[in-house]
Amino acid sequence: MHALPHLSTRQYSRVVERWVSSIGLDPKRYGTHSMRRTKAAHIYKKTGNLRAVQLLLGHKKLESTVQYLGIEVDDALAISEQVEL
Repeated sequence: MHALPHLSTRQYSRVVERWVSSIGLDPKRYGTHSMRRTKAAHIYKKTGNLRAVQLLLGHKKLESTVQYLGIEVDDALAISEQVEL
């Protein structure tokens, strides 16, 4: 038994484009990257765990994650400090 080949980035992009088009949305407004950002934003809003989002996104700096999510640094740090480890 052999493993199926992985999708390339371009192939994945085409699949997402077809999905978006099939439900009547503009594929120019939705793509693989916007879905990645949306998932990260939902995780952050639900948990308030900025460090977890940082790890999931593979960011080295917490500031990069804050900027990526489009949140205020002070708000993010305050929420992050409330999360017990």
